[in-house]
Amino acid sequence: MAETDGQNALESNTTSNGSDFKDPLISGLDHTEDGELESLSLDASGHSYTTVSRSSSLIANLSRYDDLGDDDTKDLFVLVDDPEKHTSTMESYVTFRISTKTTRSEFDDSEYHVRRRYNDFLWLRQRLEEGYPTHLVPPLPEKHSLRRLDRFSPEFLRVRQTALQKFLTRLADHPVLSFDKNFQVFLTAKAWEFNAHKKQGSGIISRMTDSIHNMSASYMMKNRSPEFTILYEYVQSFAEKLGVLDRIAQRVSKEQSDYLLEMCEWGPIYTLWSNSEDQLSNPLLAMSHAVDLSCQALQELVEATEDNFIQPIREYILYTDAIKAVLRKRDAIQMEYDTTIAELNKQKDNKEKVKISDQTYSIGAFLGKDPEDVKQHKQEKLEEQIENLTKQMEQLNDRTVIADTDLRVDMERWHKNMRKDMKELLMDTADRQVQYYEKCLKAWENAIRNIQGKEVSPEIQGQVDMDTKDSQESIQESSDKSSSS
Repeated sequence: MAETDGQNALESNTTSNGSDFKDPLISGLDHTEDGELESLSLDASGHSYTTVSRSSSLIANLSRYDDLGDDDTKDLFVLVDDPEKHTSTMESYVTFRISTKTTRSEFDDSEYHVRRRYNDFLWLRQRLEEGYPTHLVPPLPEKHSLRRLDRFSPEFLRVRQTALQKFLTRLADHPVLSFDKNFQVFLTAKAWEFNAHKKQGSGIISRMTDSIHNMSASYMMKNRSPEFTILYEYVQSFAEKLGVLDRIAQRVSKEQSDYLLEMCEWGPIYTLWSNSEDQLSNPLLAMSHAVDLSCQALQELVEATEDNFIQPIREYILYTDAIKAVLRKRDAIQMEYDTTIAELNKQKDNKEKVKISDQTYSIGAFLGKDPEDVKQHKQEKLEEQIENLTKQMEQLNDRTVIADTDLRVDMERWHKNMRKDMKELLMDTADRQVQYYEKCLKAWENAIRNIQGKEVSPEIQGQVDMDTKDSQESIQESSDKSSSS
């Protein structure tokens, strides 16, 4: 649905602007006829020409995108497991074992085993965002987001481990982020080495300044490319749809949990009733067992829905926040570029005005300087400013081209992964529903056969016989107690 909205927005934008725009999520990179990346205009007057972006971090590793998901070509594997609780005088926390296997030459060994806590993952993601501001860094699970569970409970740790595993797997598969030095240190450094490395980095003030600058750039942006406007609208619509899915799934899960509690109280009623009805003992116990099997199937469904549907949906909601953050950083770069072009044009106009101006009544002339010398000095000063602004514009042009390239390719990769994940998510959800109803159907069909006195499956009959035996033993114990009293 979100994808259709994005295509509709694309078609309307194409019509209104009179030019063809490609879907930013599936278009990939734009290439010239020679296969080179096309840059933005370097000409402040409005005339454009083509240059080659020389320093994009994606160019060298771009071919890796063609091998997405191919385990035969992967050279870095990361496993998260073995959560372990640590208690000190100041705090209690959990670490996870990170096992790494690689054939990359950048690593000294082929296998590593280290332990990291959640805060270490936060540090890694922060450093990656700072080092690669226009790349899409995968999100981490929120620190306290799992149904108010005890953060040391097995259920919480299992869900947290799965989310951290997904985070590191996405990083290991990324053609740029996986080569980051901080990522390598995270995977390989011993505890004391890692703690020493963590102390190196930018302060919180600089991070807050960058964040404020990026947010203000998004609000002030007037000439954002239609391609990235469509992208932002698509991501916004996608996030809204996921939010609705998340809220409905939570309501359904709560209703199922409430239903499960009622079912768990329903089954024992038949068992207790069978103790006083010898002629109805087997049918009542068959009903009780069918209810128990239905409860078990529903319990499995509720747990699987939380782990395999709700949590993945929330991860992609966090992903949309990460995409918006990268778009804001990209807008900040473009705004700086546009501002530099505007200032360059202004200084060029000033230079032309000085050429035809009369400096007889200028401040310099009043101070006794020759008017021609004053004019010459102003022209030289403006020429110096124009030269500096031109160099600055060229640098910002490269930064803007790199930012656009990085974002396009990462979004193409994200969109490919998203489609694959969503298909698997929906298929698994449908399959779980089918399995749940099949289990319930089988349990109740066997209950009907038992009530009718027909042959039932051996496992069901065995369970019913066991329940009957337990019921008879319970009656005998009650009788013995009454006799002794």
